Amino acid sequence: MSTKRNLLSGYAAEKFFCELMGAPQGRKPSPQHTKIAKRLAGMSLDGLRRRASAAERELYNLGITFTVYTEADAIDRILPFDVLPRLISTSDWDIIERGVKQRIETINLFLHDIYHDQKILKDKVIPRKLVLGNDNYRKEMVGVDLPGGTYVHICGIDLVRDEVGDFKVLEDNGRTPSGVSYVVENRHLMLRTFPDLMEGIGIRGVSDYGLRLRQALAQVAPRGIEEESAQVVLMSPGIYNSAYFEHVFLAREMGVPLVEGRDLVVENDMVYMKTTTSLERVDVIYRRLDDDFIDPAAFNKKSMLGVRGLMKAYAKGNVTLANAVGTGVADDKAVYAYMPRLIKYYLDEDPIIDNVETHICREKEGLDYTLDNIKNLVVKPVGEAGGYGVLIGPRATKAELDKRRRELKRDPSNYISQPVVSLSVAPTLTPQGVQPRHVDLRPFAVTGRSTWVLPGGLTRVALNKGSLIVNSSQGGGSKDTWVLQE
Repeated sequence: MSTKRNLLSGYAAEKFFCELMGAPQGRKPSPQHTKIAKRLAGMSLDGLRRRASAAERELYNLGITFTVYTEADAIDRILPFDVLPRLISTSDWDIIERGVKQRIETINLFLHDIYHDQKILKDKVIPRKLVLGNDNYRKEMVGVDLPGGTYVHICGIDLVRDEVGDFKVLEDNGRTPSGVSYVVENRHLMLRTFPDLMEGIGIRGVSDYGLRLRQALAQVAPRGIEEESAQVVLMSPGIYNSAYFEHVFLAREMGVPLVEGRDLVVENDMVYMKTTTSLERVDVIYRRLDDDFIDPAAFNKKSMLGVRGLMKAYAKGNVTLANAVGTGVADDKAVYAYMPRLIKYYLDEDPIIDNVETHICREKEGLDYTLDNIKNLVVKPVGEAGGYGVLIGPRATKAELDKRRRELKRDPSNYISQPVVSLSVAPTLTPQGVQPRHVDLRPFAVTGRSTWVLPGGLTRVALNKGSLIVNSSQGGGSKDTWVLQE
């Protein structure tokens, strides 16, 4: 059988919304989508596979990897890259951009409030225990004033699309969201591998992310420090961290030093970086390690990764940490359920992009509903990331369902549940040809004096047929994300 005929012949998204073709009924693709679909259809499967192999070799040679931790070992792997891009129309991007900005503004107002006047708790909009009893709530942050009131400087908000093409927020990532390096590198790879597919297509650029991030961080330097002279550093746990490639990448893109805790010292409540000749003051630290490890004097006394005295310097306003300590409260999966109410409370607006319907198991009504309908729900532990611990009811065995029921009854506050969302699909190169695979989207936003959203974001794709788990640690890959200029 010839593989030189229509690359998309036989492709069918069935009941799912397709990021290339639109909805089975209703919403149709833009003219730009149609133009790109015609170009793809004119390619041969053999030619596509050859280009995909070349792209994979390049990823390997560039060392673009992430680490998968198993019980026995830590394995560096290339993040699987699918060469068929995910397309976003101008009108859809407008919704995403406005929705992300609204959400980040709310998160920053919420964090400032709970560490200051706590009006939202007094008004009983969100349970006091859910906030003050949260493992990520840091009493050390109470009363600490931050430049511009910005707590979340770098944010990645996970979005999905339902069967009619409406966007929903699946998760907020306000601590140390990862993956933006793949957004930029994926674009560079596509420019080298598929110039013919991109020719004459208006696609918004992503290569200025490092510059934008550096500018935003400099804008929130301590009082008295000029933006142009602010010393920004990226602080990494070191080479054994799963995202170390990204730390190196971002430091290079920003043009700032990459440091570890041992490279910094606090003297007279000021933070300095050790150099070969002297100590240089540090004004802003983009940290890629968790709260617990940043300062052994304040948190985990056994931490070898942090800097003793850093929290005291931070509380006195002598250094800015991005993201702020204690932001984990805002991206807790139980707090997430209250985000529509928080948006209404702080901004007096309805959500531009709504949540996926969420049941909070710490509340009796939510627990009872989850237990009664567990076979039809996705049940998630609130403290896990990377897709770990997620139970998809319709695909779980009886033993798995029974085990999760016992866990829910034993520790209901550790879980939320949501309906199974029919995630949108995108054409993906598989061993069987081009087939639909489920995708999500993580737009990245940086906030200094204002918020800027990187046009595109990380599209993660579930490479296994029928899978809804897109996380790289669970067998997912990524695609280049094209925001089209129409």
